[in-house]
Amino acid sequence: MGNSKDRIKFNVGGRIFETTSTTLANAGHDSFFGALFDDDWNLSPPKEDLFIDRNPDCFAVLLDLLRTGDLNVPANIPERLLHREASFYGLLHQVRTAKWGPFDGNHGTAVRAGPDGGCCVAHGSVVHVFDWMLEEHCPINLDYQRVNDVGWIDSDNIGDGGMGLFSSSTGDLRYKFQVCHENQVKSYTAGALSFNQDYKIFSSCKGRSNEYGIGVWDQITGKQTDFFYESPGWSLGDADKLQWLNGMNCLLVATLFPRKDNCYISLLDFRDKNMVWSWSDIGSPMAIDEKRVRDAIAMEDSNSICVVNEFEDLGVRWSSRSRLMKSKMPDEPCYPKLALHEGQLFSSMNDSISVFCGPDWVLTSRLRRSYGGSICDFSIGGDRLFALHSEENVFDVWETPPSPII
Repeated sequence: MGNSKDRIKFNVGGRIFETTSTTLANAGHDSFFGALFDDDWNLSPPKEDLFIDRNPDCFAVLLDLLRTGDLNVPANIPERLLHREASFYGLLHQVRTAKWGPFDGNHGTAVRAGPDGGCCVAHGSVVHVFDWMLEEHCPINLDYQRVNDVGWIDSDNIGDGGMGLFSSSTGDLRYKFQVCHENQVKSYTAGALSFNQDYKIFSSCKGRSNEYGIGVWDQITGKQTDFFYESPGWSLGDADKLQWLNGMNCLLVATLFPRKDNCYISLLDFRDKNMVWSWSDIGSPMAIDEKRVRDAIAMEDSNSICVVNEFEDLGVRWSSRSRLMKSKMPDEPCYPKLALHEGQLFSSMNDSISVFCGPDWVLTSRLRRSYGGSICDFSIGGDRLFALHSEENVFDVWETPPSPII
C-alpha cells in the first residue's frame, strides 16, 4: 500500500482514478506518465486531480495492466480503440507484450506480407493475422507446436510450417498436409515454405527414416504430388530458405548456419529430379566468418545468387563473388535477411534495411526507425514492407519505395 504522498488521482473523461507513483513507474520514463517522475514535478506535486480528456474505460484497462501485468479487456471495448488509447499513453509495448509475450528473433518469429497489404506474424505456436487496416483477425494456434515458417497462399488462406492450410479470417484449419513414403503416411517436421504460380506448395521435410528432402503438395486438394529426396552428403530436409524461380522452373534450397555447420545451396528441377546447380562451403579455404552464410536469394535476371553473412558481407555466387557492402558484427542476435522486389535488393542489418538497385547493385536508400532494436525479419508484399524488431513487440510498416532511375 502506498502512503498519501505516493498516491495520485486522475480525472479521466469525468471518472476519478486513484493509483500510486509506484504503479505508474511501470509505464516507463518514455510514456505519458514519465513526466510525472521528473525532478520538477516531484518538487511540487499537483494538489488537484490531474484531468485527462480521454476514454475512461480504456484508461481503467491500461491502469490495471500497469498494476498487475495482465491484460483484461471487456467485450465492449474494441481492440482498435484500446490500441489507440495505449498509443496515446505510450503503452503499446506493454499491451502487445501482455497479449503476445516477448518476441524472440531466434525462436521461430517471422513476419510475412500478405497480397492485400496485410501481414501475419509467427511467434512460437501462434500466428497473428492482420488485414490491410492492420486490424487483427482470429489467430492461428498450433497447440504448442512451434511454427517454423508461414506464408500467404492468397488473401484468404495461410500455409504454415505445421504443415496445414488455415483461413486467414477465422484461423480455422482447412486441411493438413501429409507426407507419404512407399505408400505409407509418415511423421515429419516441416520447415521452410515456398509457393509457385501452378498452385504448388513446397516444404523442407525431416522424417524419422528416409523422408529427408523437399515435399510438394497441391494447394487445391492438399494432396502430396512429389518428393525430392536428400542425397547422401547433402542437405535439403534442414533447409532454412526455399524460393521458387518462375523463369528457370526450379526451386532454390538453402541450408544455412547455424542449422548446419556448413552451408548448402542448390537449385532443384522437379521435372526430372535433377539438382541443376549446387554450392557448399565444405572444404573451402575461407576464414570462419566467411562460412557463416545467414541468408541467400536467387536473382534470375543476372543468373546469380546473393548471399549474406552476419557481418553483412553481401556476395554474389553462381559464377563469381564480389563484396557490395561491409558492416560490423551486430551486438544483438538478429542476423541479416534478404529480399527482392521489382528489381531491388533489400538487406537488413541491425536496425535498418538497405536497398540496392541497378546492374552494379548501388546502395540507393536505407529504411530505419529509432526504436525497437535490431530487425529480426522483414517481408514485402501488397506494396508494403513489414519489419519485425527484436526488442519491441511491434512491427514497422513502410510503403515499398519505387525503383530509382539509375
